[in-house]
Amino acid sequence: TGPMSSECLGDFLRITLSAEYFEGKYLSLFVVDQSGTAWELDEAMAAQCGYTVTYTTCRSIQLRASALSCHSHLEKDVFTVTIQIKASHTPDMSNATTHLKSASCHYGPWSPREIKCENYYMEVSVRREVPQTIKDFVQDEAEDWTLLFPEAKAEEASIWQIVFHQPEEKRALLVSNAWSAGYGLNATDSRVLLRVPYAAAQVQLVEVGVLLLAPQAARLCRSNQIPSLQDQGITFSVLRSSTFYKYQWVILMVDTAVACPVDGVDYTNKTITWTVPKYIPPLSAGMTSLKDVLVEAGVDLHRLSAKEMASRKYVLLNELTTITMKIPIGAEGGYYKTSVSNGQLGLKYTINLFLEHQWEDNKWGLTKHTIIKEIETPFEQAEVAITNNLNLSAGLMNVTVGTFLPDAELVNLTIEGVVVAVPEAVQHGYLIHRTRYANGSKAYVLQVSLDAPSVKKEYMKEDMRAYTLNVTLTFITYPSSETFVVPVIALSAVKDAVLPSATGFCDGRNLHLIITRGNVDQNWLPFISDWHLTQEAAQKYNYILRDNGTHLAITVPFLSPHVSYEAFHTSAIKASFYLTLKDDITLAQRRDFSVFCLFSPSELIQCLPNGTVIITAIKLVGGEDLDTALLVLRDRQCKPSLVTESTATFKLNVNTCGTSRKFNSTTVTYENEVLYFRPGDDIPIYQLKFLCFYAVEQTADVQYESQKNPPPSIQPGSGCLALSLKLFKEKSYSEPYQESEYPVVKYLREALYFEVELLQPKDARLDLNLDDCWVTNSQSQDSLPLWHILIHGCENNKDSYRTVFHKVNYSLRVKFPQHLKRFEVRMFTFVQGTSLLQE
Repeated sequence: TGPMSSECLGDFLRITLSAEYFEGKYLSLFVVDQSGTAWELDEAMAAQCGYTVTYTTCRSIQLRASALSCHSHLEKDVFTVTIQIKASHTPDMSNATTHLKSASCHYGPWSPREIKCENYYMEVSVRREVPQTIKDFVQDEAEDWTLLFPEAKAEEASIWQIVFHQPEEKRALLVSNAWSAGYGLNATDSRVLLRVPYAAAQVQLVEVGVLLLAPQAARLCRSNQIPSLQDQGITFSVLRSSTFYKYQWVILMVDTAVACPVDGVDYTNKTITWTVPKYIPPLSAGMTSLKDVLVEAGVDLHRLSAKEMASRKYVLLNELTTITMKIPIGAEGGYYKTSVSNGQLGLKYTINLFLEHQWEDNKWGLTKHTIIKEIETPFEQAEVAITNNLNLSAGLMNVTVGTFLPDAELVNLTIEGVVVAVPEAVQHGYLIHRTRYANGSKAYVLQVSLDAPSVKKEYMKEDMRAYTLNVTLTFITYPSSETFVVPVIALSAVKDAVLPSATGFCDGRNLHLIITRGNVDQNWLPFISDWHLTQEAAQKYNYILRDNGTHLAITVPFLSPHVSYEAFHTSAIKASFYLTLKDDITLAQRRDFSVFCLFSPSELIQCLPNGTVIITAIKLVGGEDLDTALLVLRDRQCKPSLVTESTATFKLNVNTCGTSRKFNSTTVTYENEVLYFRPGDDIPIYQLKFLCFYAVEQTADVQYESQKNPPPSIQPGSGCLALSLKLFKEKSYSEPYQESEYPVVKYLREALYFEVELLQPKDARLDLNLDDCWVTNSQSQDSLPLWHILIHGCENNKDSYRTVFHKVNYSLRVKFPQHLKRFEVRMFTFVQGTSLLQE
């Protein structure tokens, strides 16, 4: 209980640091000797002095000490270890709290030779025996032998030196030098100990074979004799050494060879198989017989009985030449831990086995060989379950992510590219709950409002909306500090879509469409067919477009390029306007709206008092092949003065263009027709009759006042005028041909759209008027032949297809409409007789 607890496990003492007290803190571990001096326990000292530090699945820290560890206190059959823990919330260990723990364990009885294979070191201790003849010898002068071996006198400890036996040479180190090289040496009244880190320089890797017993070899085993080996390769870490220690006037030598298995583990059929040879040559030098005394095994240094092993489905096989343990992966006693490989989340099963093998031989008598083996299975990728539970009444997405093992912790979220620590997630609308289960695993529940900015909302169909949560979770593992990420994409379909609706109406001259936005169309774009309707585009056609976020309103004049005329009667014209809302990313068609109204035919005609008639002919739906530019009046030389895709406007005097008149007592009626002929036909396929009525007698009272104003005068001026003449690609006059595009190829009767602009000076009082405009067959303006397309500012009456003027309106590009003139000419070629001068 409390911050630390202890447990005696045979020749080991285990002290556990509670995660409840120490989790999330920076720790320093110390061992305190009998004088009260604290020695900091780092990795090198732990391996040299007989300490092992591990982490448990519950994130506790365990310290394991050998009975003959450095700075422990030995008294009779009890060893005592005192450790000191400093814990701080900062890496510099400021304001650290100190915890002290002292624990004692009984040990023994000792075997003549004991070998321990720990996770990070090997340890061998042998009985320190002195022959009786030496004990009885009386020395005349103390330490006379030191005259021959002064270096032995210099060593304070009773151990003098250690000699390493390697294939190529023998190397001797004094005790002080051995300590500096990382070896641990100790001597008690009855024992000599050598401790070797696995990484020590003199350690060798040796392949130890498993005995393959022929009949003769089997008989040798049954008679306790050692048969010959056939090497099949289980690797051992081996150190062959002799340790010399002093006793009175003699120096004694003991064999301190040690060997521990490195591998011998196999993973097949969901089972761990651990094989250890019984006969290990480095430990058997000089032996001629070997007899098993005891084979025991367990987990976490707890010995297990045969019944306990059977209940866990462990198998312990004590065969003639090997000891084998078989453990089902996932069995009780081990635990799973989180592992990361190439950023992928996975699992490894870990179990801390130990094996104790005692044997008798004709050299040592009894040897106890204890192996502590932490076995870890290979990486196995794991899938993370993601469950989305929608709480519609609360408007929340509850996304459960996991389960995860206790050693994995959520540290941050990536929300729309921003990394957010878990405590700060609530500021972004994320509530995070951790759910713990009885087996120690856990899951994380993300609670996010459907209205959170990071939840993407998308219209699906009918009344359905899709809510998508896209967030990346970053985890860290303890104590390995590996990181992995879990992308979370949760989708919820909710019947809460409110589609946009529309109302339409008309006044005398315009069509109005008002769209009330829903909750799915904030990013939908208005289109007229394939034409994106923006503010700039609307201004180009004198449309009015207004959008306040909740309503989208558009006003379109009755005579507009995007108005469709579906029916024409003497009493009314049916005009329609269609608008489509499209997705802003995919441009998929989402919603169609339309408004249609009935307009009076009088909207198409103006009968001015001065005898001028302005008539607009419209193209009906279904007459798409009709070219409005080819509409004519009864006099086919009378062509439209303004043409759009669906309309043609004529301006004429009542006494021209084949207009007929009729008189009665009160009025005179003028009548004409707009006609369309297919080439070569004399019967029109389009016929629009129009009439103007004028009163024969009409009196109008006009009030006027005469002023003596000076007659107007013209004052000649001089200066530099900058002009441009451009050819445009279409009648919208939005894109001129660039120099790199000339020469421009056009076919006969194709329209050429010209624009003449006064560039300088920018004076609003100036008007630009065209007088003569002609075409030549070469780049010289005086060359012949030539043809006038404008004469004194008017069309050439001799033209088969007369020049058409286009009105210039104010726009973002056109600040002074009076500075521009636009006209349209049909493509032609010069002929001489019947020959073309140019294609």
